[in-house]
Amino acid sequence: MKRILLTVEYDGSAYAGWQRQINGIAVQQVLEEALSAACGHPVTVTGSSRTDAGVHARMQMVHFDTGCTVPPDKFPFVLNNLLPPDIRVQAGREVPADFHARFLTSGKTYTYRILNNRHGSALLRATRWHVPVPLDVPAMREALSFLPGTHDFAAFQAAGGTAKTTVRTVNSAELACAGPEITITVSGNAFLYNMVRIIAGTLAEVGLGKREKDAFARAFVSLDRLDLGMTAPPCGLELTEVRYPEKAFSDPASLRWHEDAAPGEE
Repeated sequence: MKRILLTVEYDGSAYAGWQRQINGIAVQQVLEEALSAACGHPVTVTGSSRTDAGVHARMQMVHFDTGCTVPPDKFPFVLNNLLPPDIRVQAGREVPADFHARFLTSGKTYTYRILNNRHGSALLRATRWHVPVPLDVPAMREALSFLPGTHDFAAFQAAGGTAKTTVRTVNSAELACAGPEITITVSGNAFLYNMVRIIAGTLAEVGLGKREKDAFARAFVSLDRLDLGMTAPPCGLELTEVRYPEKAFSDPASLRWHEDAAPGEE
């Protein structure tokens, strides 16, 4: 048996999220069915993040074990002939037997996109949150400046989160504009359930003048979800990058597993 790590990209619009479930088709289920057919035996995959229904991924990382003869770097070619066009495998590699796609992550980057235009877009509706009222971008950028650092993000977690601790480190938080498109990019060591969507929803309320620019700073003190804004729709969210320390690929046993890093994430 060998352990394989895949880089998977998907449009989450048609799926009930990443994780396999009984009441809807999930990305994990579709990928496992394709892998089982390719490998000739049942395959179960472990993903780096549990994205919600409607959330997209540019770099979901998954590992699985197999004894089949398909070379690791050929899995994208084999699987992309079996998968629907809204799921693509971009890379495959062999990793040590004790590598873990979820618990060895060192950081992730999420991107949230807003289309701030009077009229929505037929072509971008699945990957942008349409906000028809003009937003105060400088105010949003000022609000975002409070986010980086190590804080207790208890107020940034939606009901249903299962994290053992709510302390997280946000390494960077940026807002960029290109015409009517507003892009929010947040990088950190780990994220809570709906954390990025709550950040995006709060920023939109700041931009609409419905919430103060120091909303994040206040929430770090109060730890109260009510001090932040709405949870933005899932369509604007993308898991953009998953990072691992270099030793994860050579000596995973020397690293501490971050067992609280992934459960209940976006």
